[in-house]
Amino acid sequence: MITESVKIRVERPGDYGAIRQVIRRAFKKNADELEGAADVVELLRERKKAVVALVADVEDQVVGHIMFSPVTVAEAPERFRAVGLAPLTVLPEFQNSGIGLKLTREGLQACRRYGYDAVVVLGHPHYYPRFGFSRAKDFRLDNEYNANDAFMVMELHEGVLGTISGLVKFAPEFREAGC
Repeated sequence: MITESVKIRVERPGDYGAIRQVIRRAFKKNADELEGAADVVELLRERKKAVVALVADVEDQVVGHIMFSPVTVAEAPERFRAVGLAPLTVLPEFQNSGIGLKLTREGLQACRRYGYDAVVVLGHPHYYPRFGFSRAKDFRLDNEYNANDAFMVMELHEGVLGTISGLVKFAPEFREAGC
C-alpha cells in the first residue's frame, strides 16, 4: 500500500523544484490556479511566511506538499494566532491514496505544537470536515473570496473561535500571486 511507504517530512531547499512540479501537475486542469499556487508557495517561502511546509516522500520522490501561513482576523484578541492551509497538492497518480490525509493531519499537528489557535482553509466542503473543519460563516467569519461553504475553520485550542469574528485575510502574497 502506498501510504505505508510515504514519509511526511519538513520541506528542504533541495525539494523546491520538485514541489513546483507537484503543484503544476496537481493544478494542470486550471492554468490560472497552476501558476498562482506555485508562485504563492515560492513567495511565502522567500519571505519567511511559511510557518509549516511539509512534503510527502515516496522512495525519495516528492509526491505531495502542504503549506500553512499566517492569516489575520479583523476582530481577535492580540494574542490570537491563526494560519491558513494552502495549498495542499498531491501528484495526480498518487491522489486518492491517503497522502493528502497524512499531509493534512501532520500539518495540523505541527500547527498545534507551534501554538497556533486556529486554521482556516478555502477548499472542498466535503473533504476538510473529516479533520474537524466547519463552515467559517457559522463562527461569524468572512473571507476575501466571497466563498461560503468552501471557507472553513478549525480551532486548535478549545473555545478560541468564540473570541474572534470578522474578515479573515490570507497573507498579501496570495493576492500578489493572483490567488
